[in-house]
Amino acid sequence: MPMGEQSLSQPKPQPLSPSPPSSAAIASTSRAKSATKKAKKTSNALSASNPPKKPRLAFSRPGRPLSAAGEVAVAIRHLREADPALSAVIDAHEPPAFHCPHRPFHSLVRSILYQQLAFKAAASVYSRFLSLLGGEAGVVPDAVLALTPHQLRQIGVSPRKASYLHDLARKYVSGILSDSAIINMDDRSLAAMLTMVNGIGAWSVHMFMIFSLARPDVLPTADLGVRKGVQMLYGLEDVPRPSQMDSLCERWRPYRSVGAWYMWRLIESKVPQPVPAIPVGSLSLPTGDEHLMLQQEEQEQQPVIQMIDPLQIIPEMR
Repeated sequence: MPMGEQSLSQPKPQPLSPSPPSSAAIASTSRAKSATKKAKKTSNALSASNPPKKPRLAFSRPGRPLSAAGEVAVAIRHLREADPALSAVIDAHEPPAFHCPHRPFHSLVRSILYQQLAFKAAASVYSRFLSLLGGEAGVVPDAVLALTPHQLRQIGVSPRKASYLHDLARKYVSGILSDSAIINMDDRSLAAMLTMVNGIGAWSVHMFMIFSLARPDVLPTADLGVRKGVQMLYGLEDVPRPSQMDSLCERWRPYRSVGAWYMWRLIESKVPQPVPAIPVGSLSLPTGDEHLMLQQEEQEQQPVIQMIDPLQIIPEMR
């Protein structure tokens, strides 16, 4: 037979048959299966008696407010270094001071009362509103919700404004909103929550964040005054669109609120007529052709609240 060939008669190797398990191994396997079943039953019982808790909503606290000691100075130093074009505007004006004496609910209520009214008329309505509630301490959700539309109408509050006030107060009473939650929410969450209130649009939220909460990094991209200020600052041929503002003002982060404040100052310096001084907490409808586009944009989010006229507030923030 040639070398390397296998004989056809040569038996092929057979696989080895496994040896039967011993009685000890069988017993050990049985005990392991029994222990596993017992552990599963115990785990299921514990899960049923202690269901997993739902994760609580957590809001990241925003950066230090501009009302904190020394924070405006830090912001101005950053803006000088980050944007040389802004330095000349900063040099031409005293630094701003961000402070609001009211709690968030009070500020939002006041904003509703001041909307779409001249300052003197709004101040008169607000004064009568405070008298109705027994003073500023009485501006709380339950008390506002208890006011009837007829009572509000008697002091000059329109039915629409009354519905805004009641919607805001209801969201506080139900726990959807609260002063503490508003103070601690991040900017994105706060904008989402506040625009749930009838009458509050994105521009109104931005103004509230800047002037009532002193948030440091808010850029009101829809505000035509800020946009025209950016146009002047950088010598642009056209007023930048809201969608262009983020990229144009990126260098101002994380103090875009202060950059926006200086844009209002820049625009104010071009206005020939004097601007009436209004306390920082005052909130009223922007006036003049500089805000016509803003009004048109916010009309798409009806009903709308216009909370603050930056050009009126700024002279008081020196």
